Amino acid sequence: MHLLLLWAVAGLLRSTLACTAPEAVDVAIVGGGLAGLSAAVQLAAANKSVMVIEARDRVGGRVLNVELPNGGIIEAGAEFIGPTQDRVISLAAELGLGTFATYNTGENVLWHNGTRLTYSTAGPDVAPPIDTLSLIQLATALAELNSMALEINASAPWTHPRAVEWDSMTFGSWLDNATPLQSARFLFDVATTSIFAAEPRDLSLLYTLAYIAAAGNETTPGTFERLTATAGGAQDRRVTGGTQLLAVRLAERLGMEHISLSTPVRHIKRIDEGYKVTADGLALRAKQVVIAMSPPLAARIDYEPILPAIRDQLTQRLPMGSMGKAVALYDTPFWRDDGLNGQAASDTGIVRSTFDSSPEDGSYGAMLGFIAADQMRKFDAKSEDEIKAEVVKDFVNYFGPKAASPTSWVIQRWDNEKFSRGGPVAFAPPGVLTQHGPALQQGFEGIHFAGTESAPYWIGYMDGAIRSGERVAKEVLETS
Repeated sequence: MHLLLLWAVAGLLRSTLACTAPEAVDVAIVGGGLAGLSAAVQLAAANKSVMVIEARDRVGGRVLNVELPNGGIIEAGAEFIGPTQDRVISLAAELGLGTFATYNTGENVLWHNGTRLTYSTAGPDVAPPIDTLSLIQLATALAELNSMALEINASAPWTHPRAVEWDSMTFGSWLDNATPLQSARFLFDVATTSIFAAEPRDLSLLYTLAYIAAAGNETTPGTFERLTATAGGAQDRRVTGGTQLLAVRLAERLGMEHISLSTPVRHIKRIDEGYKVTADGLALRAKQVVIAMSPPLAARIDYEPILPAIRDQLTQRLPMGSMGKAVALYDTPFWRDDGLNGQAASDTGIVRSTFDSSPEDGSYGAMLGFIAADQMRKFDAKSEDEIKAEVVKDFVNYFGPKAASPTSWVIQRWDNEKFSRGGPVAFAPPGVLTQHGPALQQGFEGIHFAGTESAPYWIGYMDGAIRSGERVAKEVLETS
């Protein structure tokens, strides 16, 4: 079903949900992103009655397709998938969705100290064009990070013997010692803001190591390079038709009669035989409840009785990353003709990293610029025209004068989304994981917590969201 048609149908359903929604279900699921929908489909398959209650007027959460006038789409949220992301790859196949390789032919651009350099991503010499000492520091720091992450239990990083030590410092302070040379450090800074939408000074070192450890699966250790790489890494492939189709088709599989859109949940109260879930225009009894939301947003629901202190303290301490995407549309992906793959890394500008987000057939050009961390915070309150003006400056620096005249734009600021307030993930500053980490997954009586933040693998990614939904579905079935 065409995406817009699905929402039209959903709109009709919303207008009658007050009288057609059941009064009681086995499981109420708060949140219609990939975590909530994955849990719902698993539970429905086990003959549990479910209702997904979603605050937005669509499914998908931080996965969003924006339709273009030319019939194409831009993924304004999560976009890429890669090796060891087993659950999202499997789900795409189950739902009949194809994938294609992220465009990666040609040279990368490095904008450093006001100078544009390019370098190959193929062949024996793939290192960025920086001085030898900086390259040595870069390689040494990467090896040390991967070695430390290898020791981490991805499901319980707070159990490591050095957990308190590593959780007492920021990733930035560790980098101060590991990469004192600016040419090595700035590459870590760019990678960090692109991955976490946070600055190295924001992140606990333990959390960073846990995130690296999670960039794998049960048989393949995570590495920092897998988080940053295109070919063979987290940016390896894209979903034909856009990633929101994962959520749309899950919703179709579940049935829209089991989904209530535009229904923010306000209150969850314990009653004799379960819970009463109260939302805008909906009151529902449920034997169990799944909260499939980021921890800081889940905290805005009023719980009665109140949740355990460890869970509430956790939600107070996990901020969302600051993330936006600026996509400039062009008649053609002209950078390809110039021998570039569309990937740039920079030490200045509003956009510090870019990707070619053009369609598989290259019928038009789409240049994606990530606006993240400090740069997004500076522009959260600016106009779209101000953002476009700054992004164009960066794109011209990276890709030349042809970048100066896009035909149209897609600007998405997740910080300003009422039911997201940032992205791609809620991260942990120092002192959080060792004191409150277990509460990421711990349920409370009949309430269970899902969301990509609670996944053992691929935290912050679609794969992690799906894994978390499947985990809570299993929990619910085991306690029914």
